Amino acid sequence: MPGSVFRFAFDPRFASVLRLAGVRPDNCYVAVEGAELVARFGRWLVRTPRANVRDARVTGPYSALRAVGVRLSLADRGLTFGTNADAGVCVEFGEPVRGGDPFGLLRHPALTVTVAEPEALAAQLGRMCPGAR
Repeated sequence: MPGSVFRFAFDPRFASVLRLAGVRPDNCYVAVEGAELVARFGRWLVRTPRANVRDARVTGPYSALRAVGVRLSLADRGLTFGTNADAGVCVEFGEPVRGGDPFGLLRHPALTVTVAEPEALAAQLGRMCPGAR
């Protein structure tokens, strides 16, 4: 399967605040290539083997206060890379991944990304999940 790159959907209301944090359309993407899934969000990075993806589903809408920027869920340690409050993809992992803190001390069981084509990303990741058809 050839690699795919999914760009983030930036809500213009939040673009200037995100830019202050170094998050811009040119440095935010989710790539599904070879044996890896890579999510880049400015200076933040999540990288994991494709085999570590256990589930992927479209979610949203969200509260902007909980979805825009880099967010950590206190309930389950899930990580969000968010650029809008409309929709995204929640990717669940078999083994928690690094990506939210600069030292890699926290591990995240899931990552939500607000890409422009959430249905397409969820469909591609869903085909990689164990037991998927």
